Order: sequence, then C-alpha cells, then structure tokens
Amino acid sequence: MPEIPGFADFNATVEINDDSGKIKKKGGKKSGGFQSMNLNYNVLKGILKRGYKQPTPIQRKAIPFLLENRDVVAMARTGSGKTAAFLIPMFEKLKARSAKAGARALILSPTRELALQTLKFIKELGRFMGLKAAVILGGDSMDDQFSAIHGNPDIIVATPGRFLHVCIEMELKLNGIEYVVFDEADRLFEMGLGEQLTDVVGRLPDTRQTVLFSATLPKVLVEFAKAGLSDPVLLRLDVESKLPSELQCWYFIVRPEEKLAALLVLLKSHINSDQQTVVFAATKHHVEYLHMVLDHMGISNTYIYSNLDPTARKINAAKFSTGKVKVLVVTDVAARGIDIPQLDNVINYNFPAKAKLFVHRVGRCARAGRSGIAYSLVSPDEHAYLLDLHLFLGQSLSIATPVNKDGSVGRFPQALLEEQHSSMITLHENHLDIVSVREVAEKGYMKYIKSRPPASADSNRRVKELPLLTCSIHPIFRELYAETEDERETLLDKMKNYRPHGTIFEICGKNKSQEYLTMKEKRAFHKEKINAHHQLVKQKQAQIDLASNASTFESVSLQSSNTEDINDAFKTVVLPKKRKIDDLYKKNKKRKLKDEHYIPYTPTDKHTEEGLAVNNFQKEASSAQLDLLGDSGETQKMNKMSKMWDRKKKKMVAVPDARIGKIKTESGVWIPATYKSNRYNEWKEKTKATQSNEDDDDEEEISTQKGNPRSKPNTHWARHNEKVKLKQRKSELKSTDQIVKARIIAERKKQRQKKGKNKGKSKKSRK
Repeated sequence: MPEIPGFADFNATVEINDDSGKIKKKGGKKSGGFQSMNLNYNVLKGILKRGYKQPTPIQRKAIPFLLENRDVVAMARTGSGKTAAFLIPMFEKLKARSAKAGARALILSPTRELALQTLKFIKELGRFMGLKAAVILGGDSMDDQFSAIHGNPDIIVATPGRFLHVCIEMELKLNGIEYVVFDEADRLFEMGLGEQLTDVVGRLPDTRQTVLFSATLPKVLVEFAKAGLSDPVLLRLDVESKLPSELQCWYFIVRPEEKLAALLVLLKSHINSDQQTVVFAATKHHVEYLHMVLDHMGISNTYIYSNLDPTARKINAAKFSTGKVKVLVVTDVAARGIDIPQLDNVINYNFPAKAKLFVHRVGRCARAGRSGIAYSLVSPDEHAYLLDLHLFLGQSLSIATPVNKDGSVGRFPQALLEEQHSSMITLHENHLDIVSVREVAEKGYMKYIKSRPPASADSNRRVKELPLLTCSIHPIFRELYAETEDERETLLDKMKNYRPHGTIFEICGKNKSQEYLTMKEKRAFHKEKINAHHQLVKQKQAQIDLASNASTFESVSLQSSNTEDINDAFKTVVLPKKRKIDDLYKKNKKRKLKDEHYIPYTPTDKHTEEGLAVNNFQKEASSAQLDLLGDSGETQKMNKMSKMWDRKKKKMVAVPDARIGKIKTESGVWIPATYKSNRYNEWKEKTKATQSNEDDDDEEEISTQKGNPRSKPNTHWARHNEKVKLKQRKSELKSTDQIVKARIIAERKKQRQKKGKNKGKSKKSRK
C-alpha cells in the first residue's frame, strides 16, 4: 500500500517517553513536524494515534500563530487539513477538563454535517485530553441541548441559528469563552447568517481569541475581520493553485435529454463499482429523481438534501461513509467542508453557476494527497459557465478535436449513449411514478434557471466562437471507440458542411423561367459580398483549427483580489515561501501597452473578483430604484398597499419593515431578536435542574434582573398570577415539616367527617 503524504503508517509501532515527551521509532528514524511545536504530551499523543505524521502547509503556518494567542484569518484550498489546524491549538489552550468554568471554546459551522464531522475530529484528536464537547444543531431536540449545556461542556460545536435560539431561550452567559472558530466563514455569510453571527459575537467577551478559516476571501469577510478581530494575521496559501494537482477534471458536452444516459454511462461503463462517487444535482427534486432511477437500474445509492429529516440525513451519510453504498446523490448542501477520506470521484450532473462552487464541489475528492477525478456534464445552456470557470482558474480550455485529441473537453461515444437512452425510455414507460417525479424535477429546474446568476458577457460572446458542439470523442473513451467514432464524425461533417451551388428556385426551375432569371441577376449583383463571406468563413475555420491545435486560451495569470482592503485589514500577511507573490505576475509586468497612460476598462483581477464575490453590485444596483410617483395602475396600487393609516397623525404613513428587530433562523423563519418562550423553564421544572452558575454568580444575576424589565412582573395582576402559579405547583420531594403538616390536616378532615356522620344519625333517631 503506497504511503499517503501527511499520514503515518498505522502498522508502525510508536514509543513515547513519558519523561521527555520525545517520540522514538523502532527503525531509528526521526519523526518531524508536530514534535517541534512544543505541544502538550496528551495533544501530541492524540495526533499520533489519529495517524498524522507531518503537518500540512496550513497547519505548519497557522498553529504557531494560534499558540501565540493571535487572531488568525486562514485561507487554503479544501482538503488541506484546516480542521486539525484550529483544533490542535484549541486543545493546547484548554489543556484539561474544567467542570465549573463552563464552555471555553465555541466552533460555528454552516451545516449540520460539517458540525458533526468537527465533533468526530474533536473526539479522535482529543481522546487523551478528557475534554467534554457538546453539539447544538437545528432539527434536534432542544431539551437534549438544554441538558447538554447544563453539563458544562468545555467545547460547543454549533450551527449559528440554533445556537442563538438557545442563547436567547436560556439567557446563556458566554463570559467564559476563550477560543472562537468560524469554520467555512465565507459560507456562513453566503447563507445569510450575518445577523446571527453579529448577535453571537456581541455576546462574547473582548478577551477571546478569534479564528476564521475559509477557502475564499470575499469583501464581506475582510470587513468582518476588521470589525471583530484585533490585529489579525492573514494566512494565504491559495494564491498558487485553486485546485489540487492530484485532481483530474474531465468535461463532457451532452444534450439535456441525454444527461441521464450520460450519467449511467459513467457509473456503469467507466467508473469502477468499488469506488465511491458523489453526484451533485441542482435541486432536491433532481436528487429524488436520480435516486429512483439508480435504484431501478441496480446501482446502490443514497441521497442527502437540506429539507431531508435530520435523522435520515445522518443515516444516509453513515451508509455512504461506511461503504455500504458507493454512490451518494446530493445538492450543494454537501459541497462544503465534508470530509470523505476514501472518495474517488465527483460527478457534476448540473454544472455549477459559480466557479467558487465548482472548486468546493470537486474539492471533496483528491484530499490529503490522494488522487481523484471530477466529471462534469455540460449542456448548451451551461457552456458560458465553463468558460467562466477557466477564466477564474486561469487555466487553458483544451477541446478535443480531430487535430487535438488530448483535450479535457469532449463527448461520449454515441453507441453508449443510445444504449442507455433506450433503456431509460423503457424504464419510464413501465413506471409512471418515475415519470411524475421527472416532471416535478423539470419544473424545479425551470425555477432554478430563473434564480441562477447569469454568466459574464465576455464568456457568452466567446462561447459562440468555440467548437464545443462539434468536439470529438473524449480521450478516456478514444481507445475503445476511436475507429467507429471517427468514421461517424467524418460522415456527419460532410453532411453538415454540404451546401448546394444554387437555391431551390435555380435547381427546380426552368432555365427561361422568371424565378431563375431573377435569382441569376441577384447572384451577379451580390457576387463580391458572397465571395467575401466565403473567405471569412474559411479564415474563422483556420483560426479555430489553429487554436484547438495549441490551446483555446492562453494561460492568464490573475492577481490577488482586494489588495488595498487586505492591507488595511491585516498588518501581517503570510504567503508561501517557495514563490513570492510578485513572481506569480511577472508575465503581466512584461506585457507592453500601446500607451503607458492607458487605463483599461476592466481590472486584471476581474474574473477572480467575480468568482469570490458574495454580493453582486451590478445585480443589486439594477434592482434598486426610486419611485416618486407610480406611472401605471399597478405601481400606484402597490404604493397604496405599502402604506397604512395613522389615526394620530391623520394621514397615510409607510408600513414599518417587518424584519426590523428580528433574526432569521436556520429554517428561514424570522423571529424577534428578544424571542423567548417558556420552554426552558418548563424543562427546568420537569427535570428539577438548576443552572450551575446560580450559586457562583448571584450578584450578576441580580444586576441582570434589574436591567431586564421582563425578569419580574410589574403589574398587580401579573404578580397575582405568579403567586397562584407558585401555589399550584406540587413538588415531588417534601420536607419533614411538610409531611407532618399534611398528616395533621388529614387527621382534622377525618374528625370533621366523623362528627358529620354522628350528627346525621342523631337527627334520624329523633324523627
């Protein structure tokens, strides 16, 4: 078995000297990396037991800064070991279990799968630390989360929406937090969780250490770092390559009606059945449709999407991670942060509209030194996004043609497509449930296209000049189907390029007819324009052949984005040592402009900036408008509906925004920022639990109750109702005085009942 970079051999025996903390191998070789970081003995032992041998570049750069209690913003591509990079310093900072102090570390993740994965890493790396960790996720029972927090965990791993809800419900104090991590920080802002993050940060102490780990650096993240971090250090290890070198990317040009057949060709004819594969689809309806089709075709698979029940998501993810099924169909909910160690292939059934999303999708494989392949099915409406991706990556787009047979963009053999397509037709004819699900998926795709951001105008213009629709067979299928496909291509090219010398009037008409004479005069009049057009067509074809022989695009080295903003926010910027940042852009410096005072229309980092952007300024500016007076009946009606009658002012006033003072939860519901139900108090009464910090922080609680008007009832009826509720409450455990008192009351009742019976008997005897 070949050695994986960054991981140790599990069969090798390791000896640890308890006195010095040094590690000795029986072979006499020195182990390097983590031993030189002056880590705690238990932390180092957990690292070695996990199988880590040498730190990755992001771990080697980030851990020393984090051990110095510096705020860090770290950027690295997916699969580079970012999780261990912030967990190892956290263990070193917390050191041992502290039951009285409460939570001392907080990790916020965008999705529940990433949070559960982080919890798994904490248990594996920190197995010898004795630290207690709790997970707070949306969709789980809040009663269990209340009890978990009452257990005073050292580490809390949470998603922002549910964690903020629990903080408000319990009036949770976060004064003991020393270490805060925002994992996949750019994704947190993309999901619209900025308000929750701001509220959570406001509850944290100022003396905390903050860490932001992200794969990209949008402007929103830079502004957040300037406001919430103190003298942060920026670690940029993504400037040289956005994709790992071990990853191979293949692109296939297919028609929309043949996409499903192309997917089956890959899964049944090309990819080994023992390899694990993740298929990314556009919507949850596509996921359900593909899951049903693959089940009927005998391919074991499972699926995950955001609206799926949390328990089902856990079960399906466990099936795939343990290897019970080899194919996982997902939406973009699994495109970020999920670590599947043995993943071999990624298939983009629907090509992503954002280049950054493509990087995160294919980043699920080729992690930690392993190799992987990413297959992408590209339909005609997605060609422009393929160009946007290569402009973002700064790579050449190589199309497979009869001249250039080694391109990365090609098509499937028609014989394989027709075979699978015919089987799909018979499958849909025999199963009406699949047809109904397909119709729902098609309607969902129409909605998806409306919400999909458009490709750049430059890519839409240049894609028309590329021979994507006439590309030849892909190199991975060329060995088996080269002869038959070449004959078919030549025949189709002859049919497409055939042009008759005359029009239908000249061929079918007689030589002396009026139609024939009119077309002959017209052809003679436009003879020069016709010849010029034919020459232009020949020149374009020659340019296409020349470009496909070498490469379709020249490699463009793109500069890093937001240089001025980054310099304002970060005083310390750490870059790779092998190549300086200036050496990456020497090609740009050598280019000579016609005029040294020439200012281009677009910046050199335009495509990278668009790929990393969270908010598109052009899109927001086009939707912004100022209507002084409606110029139609509909706009006037909308203006009236957006106003309400104020009785005091005796005029129409604007309706206040319903979202003011509210927070968006993970389920998309807007709740008040001061939202608090009686759920936590009911749980306390049911479980007879008390907060651990009630006895320690009595003075703080009194001050908070004075400052909070809702902590005590202010009105007479509210106080009366509180007293009635207290009287109605019955405690299960009673003191000795209460028991004696209850017995005395019971004896008095018995005596009264006896007296009443005796009086009744005496009255009857008198009668």
